[in-house]
Amino acid sequence: MRYLAVLLLSIMLTACGFQLRDSYQLPPQLERVHIDAAAFSEIRQVVIQRFELAGAEVVDDSEALTVRIISDALDRRALSLSRSGQVAEYELIYTLWYELIRRDGTAAPAQRIEVYRDYQDDPNFALAKTREREVLVAEMREDAARLLLRQVITQLAE
Repeated sequence: MRYLAVLLLSIMLTACGFQLRDSYQLPPQLERVHIDAAAFSEIRQVVIQRFELAGAEVVDDSEALTVRIISDALDRRALSLSRSGQVAEYELIYTLWYELIRRDGTAAPAQRIEVYRDYQDDPNFALAKTREREVLVAEMREDAARLLLRQVITQLAE
């Protein structure tokens, strides 16, 4: 009876189109990809890891489909002030510019990805808030790499 219930549940999940998160159907052009970015940039490592997890082979061959990371930047702006006039809350904005260069050398127009997070600042806990900010920025890079992969898949499907 238990096996029948598991079988029935798995059939229902596949019938409704359920897929695990970050499970992608990669187009054939994305089987081999070259990531062109600054050698020791943090975003380069995150993007390479994201593409490999999706099933793409990341190569150093510039003849393969190339994702060129033009720039990435972290900015912040004040959202609210405390009673004393100090900034109490920031909005962190992570921006990633990239372009897709196909094997025939044609490049799609540069694309921008932006990821936003709110960050509450408290000068009394400066060390803890610095660590929290580092974690937030790492999560924002992960989200940007995930969005980059999705956008590349969408561009190749067109």
